[in-house]
Amino acid sequence: MITIRRSADRGHADHGWLKSFHTFSFADYHDPAHMGFGNLRVINEDRIAPGTGFGTHGHRDMEIVSYVLSGALAHQDSMGNGAAILPGEVQRMTAGTGVRHSEFNHAKDSTTHFLQIWILPGAGGLQPGYEQKAFSDADKRGRLRLVAAPGGEDGAVTLHADARIHAGLFDGAESATLALPAGRKTWVHVARGSITANGVALQAGDAIGLVDEAQLVLENGSGAEVLVFDLAN
Repeated sequence: MITIRRSADRGHADHGWLKSFHTFSFADYHDPAHMGFGNLRVINEDRIAPGTGFGTHGHRDMEIVSYVLSGALAHQDSMGNGAAILPGEVQRMTAGTGVRHSEFNHAKDSTTHFLQIWILPGAGGLQPGYEQKAFSDADKRGRLRLVAAPGGEDGAVTLHADARIHAGLFDGAESATLALPAGRKTWVHVARGSITANGVALQAGDAIGLVDEAQLVLENGSGAEVLVFDLAN
């Protein structure tokens, strides 16, 4: 079964300094038909204006992944971590028993464009944690590179959740096929460009959910950057 989630149908919030599209219900956007997919709870496509950002705030019991598409995201947290997250880098923060953090765009003349992803952890009350790794374009070109997984499989950042995230870049004749395990769910999100997934033409911001499908086939990409989530039910 394939479920299509078009970009234009997502929730939208414009706070001036922040423009955000919500794939699933988040904050003031509530849609009972889109509360998440498996243990994936949030995909927010955020654009932060120059010199602004999210002030210090708290989270608990969530795996939070940041995936920067352009610009830089300056991170600070109550664990003592401080870093700039750049395009190609993946940051994972385990909120666990509680963490406070801020995210800013310190640039004077460029917008930070990134995806904020929340996944339910495998257990509550985990020790808060942080990890950040870079994955080159060459690593993702014409293939699906594992970038987040339990135990840090294949050099990915470690997720304390029954989920895996792949990232890929596709153009022209480049394609990829991924076998899908039985009894799980798969979510495909197009971060930019366009591509065909299992025969469905997708544009930037579009997504599909796959249940009881044997494989995922990505082809006919044009400047496409794609995230694929392997998820528990």
